[in-house]
Amino acid sequence: MIIGVPKEIKECEYRVAMVPAGVETLRAHGHKVLIQAGAGIGSGITDAEYRRVGAEIVASPAAIFKRAEMIVKVKEPLPPEYRLLRAGQILFTYLHLAASRELTLAMMRSGAACVAYETMEPKTGGLPLLTPMSEVAGRMAVQEGAKYLERPMEGRGILLGGVPGVAPADVVILGGGIVGANAARIAAGMGARVTVLDINLERLRYLSDVLPPNVRTIMSDTLTIRESLRDADLVIGAVLVAGARAPLLVRREHLKIMRPRAVMVDVAIDQGGCFETSRPTTHADPVYSVDGIMHYCVANMPGAVSRTSTYALTNVTLPYALLLADKGLATAARENIAIQRGINVLDGKVTCRGVAEAHRLKLHEA
Repeated sequence: MIIGVPKEIKECEYRVAMVPAGVETLRAHGHKVLIQAGAGIGSGITDAEYRRVGAEIVASPAAIFKRAEMIVKVKEPLPPEYRLLRAGQILFTYLHLAASRELTLAMMRSGAACVAYETMEPKTGGLPLLTPMSEVAGRMAVQEGAKYLERPMEGRGILLGGVPGVAPADVVILGGGIVGANAARIAAGMGARVTVLDINLERLRYLSDVLPPNVRTIMSDTLTIRESLRDADLVIGAVLVAGARAPLLVRREHLKIMRPRAVMVDVAIDQGGCFETSRPTTHADPVYSVDGIMHYCVANMPGAVSRTSTYALTNVTLPYALLLADKGLATAARENIAIQRGINVLDGKVTCRGVAEAHRLKLHEA
């Protein structure tokens, strides 16, 4: 199979979907790998490194899309890439279709088989292709939140961990999954007072056992969310419903009860966001204020730490890319439930329930 890796064009996206070791592995299985010139530069990988392991360096994205039977990316296609996809081609990337009707319809029109990292779930459960980026995003959420709490950034002027004689910041984390657990660990390590809310009592018990004493866990409902927001300096939205739009947990009216210049970081923004006042931002212009509350809603947070993120991501995507290349989509999906569950669009039809429900489209079997 011919595998194509284009350069990411999303603003401030520095990751790349394939590292040299991945190229070498695919080549060893008899596949051809096309890398767009400069695709790895943002992650510190040169074209020469790709050439040394047998990749062909291709000048333009159009040539990559035209020649490749499978396109491997990091982020969803943007409008200039829509017309480059074709029927029968495999697209393997993060898609987050539930957050965008325009993107969903474009993928349907393309005729490509769209396999989304974020809905690939093996028999054992979990979302292995989402996990490493969730780990990165959870840790970054605290790092970015701490920065924007600084007064020059229009925050409250609070040091997350405080100092002797001065109280630390109050950090509220909505969701106790991978993002929430990583955020809680970092915030607690910095000395903040941390509250994690989740609707899964067993998950809360687990977090209570493994996280430091300055983390408390609370069963989530509308009342406890509202009460927690009242005292929060930093709020991190860390909820996920695989393949579906994120639930709205914080409404605009809630901002009025919050501390002035508190910071909200919406890690769920890729899936539409869990704050009513959220809208996607970029690393170049990451924050905005609503009713005196700072919002950080960067839709590709891990892209800022691109080298770490690229290697963490390709560690988990390569085995599936290899399976797709070796066996083709139909056989790979028949033999591997994770790949089957990853198919979001096939032959112009939506095959993921969360996407179909988000946009009121007919659901078809993959």
